[in-house]
Amino acid sequence: MRQVCFFLCFLFFFPVFSCSNSAYLYTSFHEPANQGLRLLYSKDAYHWKDFGHIFLKPEVGEKKIMRDASILQGTDKIFRLVWTSSWKGEKSFGYASSKDLIHWSKEQEIPVMEDEPTAVNVWAPELFYDAIKKQYIIVWASTIPFRFAKGEEDEYNNHRLYYTTTKDFVSFSKEKLFFDPGFSCIDAQIVQQNQTHYVLVFKDNTRPNRDLKVAFASNPLGPYHNVSKAFTLGYSEGPSTIKVGKDYLIYYDWYSKKIFGAAKTKDFKTFTDITDKISIPLGHKHGTIIKVKKRIIRNILHELSKEKD
Repeated sequence: MRQVCFFLCFLFFFPVFSCSNSAYLYTSFHEPANQGLRLLYSKDAYHWKDFGHIFLKPEVGEKKIMRDASILQGTDKIFRLVWTSSWKGEKSFGYASSKDLIHWSKEQEIPVMEDEPTAVNVWAPELFYDAIKKQYIIVWASTIPFRFAKGEEDEYNNHRLYYTTTKDFVSFSKEKLFFDPGFSCIDAQIVQQNQTHYVLVFKDNTRPNRDLKVAFASNPLGPYHNVSKAFTLGYSEGPSTIKVGKDYLIYYDWYSKKIFGAAKTKDFKTFTDITDKISIPLGHKHGTIIKVKKRIIRNILHELSKEKD
């Protein structure tokens, strides 16, 4: 059984006419987000398969949930994961690390809004590595009622984006306001085009919009400007962007339809809907896509096949 699984994995990741050594991972969770981290994998970033395994069970946070997981593999080859660990009432996010995605460090709560007594939540922390300053930037959404202008949404659902930085995930800078476009926003991802061009992909969380937009900066910490028009319809959230060839693919959770949507762009100005070109297993909820070496996928599949034998 083990040998058969490994052989099938070999065929999947080494098609006859492919010389690429890269594959893709997509972090995932299933509602109600209390089971833990799931991962999808793909050889082309268009068609995804589910490992069918819980990689990390939530142990921190009052409600012990794990949603909106963001992952990066550092220059030291270690995978670092952050996630939403509570809906409301807590001012931290979850953190853990792994060398192989099978064995994980002890989970930690990273407090980030403790000096804001009225802060309602900490949602969807997203990792970005700033190679120039050699530091990680973590961006998340929090509501501080009656501090900012708002639309039709309630004061307790009026989010802005905040950030902290760290080099070692031991010491963290004091949180600061990251992005205030003049309206409620959540689910932000920093995308680097080159050393002087950065894009912020985010959800406009105002009512009735609830769609995805982009903004631009010359520095990963901003300031971000020139907010675009929406490139998705409403009830879209959780964008995850990955570069494939010359294209950027932006996946998003189209929650009104209970499916995933996707857009393709080269410049973040013109977008093409490619929802009909992708396939994602049912039940998957939004996370982050990263490119990895194929051996990472092979190793995971091999380890899981041993568990089943």
